[in-house]
Amino acid sequence: MDFTSSRWLPVVLLTCSNVFMTFAWYGHLKYKGKPLLLVILASWGIAFFEYLLMVPANRWGSSVYSPMQLKVLQEIITLGVFCGFAIFYLGEKIRWNHLAALACVLAAVVFVFLPAKN
Repeated sequence: MDFTSSRWLPVVLLTCSNVFMTFAWYGHLKYKGKPLLLVILASWGIAFFEYLLMVPANRWGSSVYSPMQLKVLQEIITLGVFCGFAIFYLGEKIRWNHLAALACVLAAVVFVFLPAKN
């Protein structure tokens, strides 16, 4: 089997890219005293590495997943990564309503992977 046609490779790459994305988008919240331009430039620098992983994840993932499946996978991975980031980096607490919202997104993953009949 070709390495790039693995069902797990896109998931791993999407997860790693989302770690970079989360730091690019939200990491600066711990440094509110820094100039906005510096934060924007730093975020763009971090986002570069996100794209180095995200683009191959979607390119190779499209050989085993539909675009809709890839997008929904990416969303649930994003929320999972963000929850860990919010708890461990930002010191946030995850509440019941956050978990309920995550359950709804997880339901979207289930629905998008169900076989569709035309």
